[in-house]
Amino acid sequence: MLQVYGIKNCNTVKKALDWLNENKKDYVFHDYKKEPATLEKLEGWEKEIAWEALVNKKGTTWKKLSAEEQAKVQDADTANQVLLANNSMIKRPLIESPQGILLGFDEEEYKAKL
Repeated sequence: MLQVYGIKNCNTVKKALDWLNENKKDYVFHDYKKEPATLEKLEGWEKEIAWEALVNKKGTTWKKLSAEEQAKVQDADTANQVLLANNSMIKRPLIESPQGILLGFDEEEYKAKL
């Protein structure tokens, strides 16, 4: 079963969930607001994808950080500290699937891998 991580009110997450529902894919949704990501979860994801991919630098949470805070994000350890403090900065949705981790919503990638 797919594990989907994100925030319910995120438009990209809504698109992904709509696609999963329309295509009858079974999943469990994990809302960062109710179930924050853990260090163990971040480190597990980073075994499969680069830590840089997890950091959503286009979102408002990143933009609200000071330049000094942004500059501190230089490696997985510092990124994880920031992501744990600001789960909404994790690129979303993040889907754990048997075919690997999918980040964001890309209908063609979903069709190919899910």
